Amino acid sequence: MAFQIALLRGINVGGNRKFPMARQRELMAELGFRGVTVHLQTGNIVFADPGTPPERTARTLEDGFAADLGFPVPVMVRTRDELAAAIEANPYPEAAAEPKTLHVVFLTDMPTDTAALDALDPAAYAPDEFRLIGREIFLRCPDGIGRSKLAAKVTNARLGVPATARNWNTVTKLLALADA
Repeated sequence: MAFQIALLRGINVGGNRKFPMARQRELMAELGFRGVTVHLQTGNIVFADPGTPPERTARTLEDGFAADLGFPVPVMVRTRDELAAAIEANPYPEAAAEPKTLHVVFLTDMPTDTAALDALDPAAYAPDEFRLIGREIFLRCPDGIGRSKLAAKVTNARLGVPATARNWNTVTKLLALADA
């Protein structure tokens, strides 16, 4: 059975925009999705591939979540194979040994404007670094994301598309759940 992975943006952060894991599972079932596994409170949902393109699945979830919760929830959806390809594309394989230093920013689509990223001077943020590959930004912060000035610049860059970030542990766990 094939799987898709939904990455929800901005829920359960600082006690705001609450969307409990149990309700995530329930609502997915109400929306007709099967084989649902929710990983962590931050909105990582693995589910049986409904046979629709990920972009259409994302719209279905966004509409259903907004109707139920009363606030918008941007959703990025990847197929199992797309997530595996993103993991394979990691330009910082050495960082996988210290997964808390590596993050992936998932975008809904290719950025419409990369000027904000292009304007960043990599030397000004060393040892932190990033690379945009397709619909993902790989962000390596050896001293931790909490202290990184680059992380704030990359995650707040005006790219013209919604985005959500996950640490490497979460990214690889989601693939493992899709493969289970």
